[in-house]
Amino acid sequence: MRKPVILVSLVWVLLAAPLAHAVETVPFGPGEKLSYEIYWTFIHAGDAVLEVMPDTEINGTPARYFKATASTVPWVDAFYKVRDVLEAWTDLEVTHSLRYTKDQNEGTYHKKVDLVFDKETNQSRRYTRGILQHTLDQPVDVFDPMSVLFSFRKQILYKSMQFGANVSDGKKTVVGESTVEAMETIKTGIGPIQCFRVRLDIKHLSGVFKKSRDAELLVWFSADARRIPVKVKSKVKVGHFTMELVGYQPPSSSKKETAR
Repeated sequence: MRKPVILVSLVWVLLAAPLAHAVETVPFGPGEKLSYEIYWTFIHAGDAVLEVMPDTEINGTPARYFKATASTVPWVDAFYKVRDVLEAWTDLEVTHSLRYTKDQNEGTYHKKVDLVFDKETNQSRRYTRGILQHTLDQPVDVFDPMSVLFSFRKQILYKSMQFGANVSDGKKTVVGESTVEAMETIKTGIGPIQCFRVRLDIKHLSGVFKKSRDAELLVWFSADARRIPVKVKSKVKVGHFTMELVGYQPPSSSKKETAR
């Protein structure tokens, strides 16, 4: 089995939450940092960090820059070491993707992907190890599996809300569909946070989720202006997995304290 499967699937899904429609002020910015612990049942198996990096440019276009890292803890490293880095760039308003890269290092499996979005032609080009592998026609506005999370965080949530977004990995493009089910208080490493519980339709996701007939995926987003992804919980064929927020650093320009 060459896959990272569980650890990477959880990180990918956290970064692939679909998009709503009503837009308000962007609640994130350079300097923001979210830290997570990843658990298999009750066992701490890995860690993940999601950051908003300083604004930059992609081919002369001003861009927002996002970065995520995922790694296994030392005792897992002994038999299956994971060190993954995901990066994504969008326009400054976060309305569509410009580029997405993935550097996977999982056990003996290593892969580098570079996905470039051409807004003028509405096409994407996917390179693997520097070689063009796929060219795909895209909708007018489409997001990569990472930046779609930040587009979602621009939206106002409410109970019973249903929404979707175009998400592409360069090999296929799907419309993710989700429903806001309820409000709950989640205990985190930075204190209890009131959240919206969102159920994601995962029938289009590959890997371990697709193989599990009764698979489910829930994501809790903070019920405040930040819309922080606080917790992810999945039920798959081989058990239950969760990602839990343990640290939050606000954007550099923010003077607000972390809500508790």
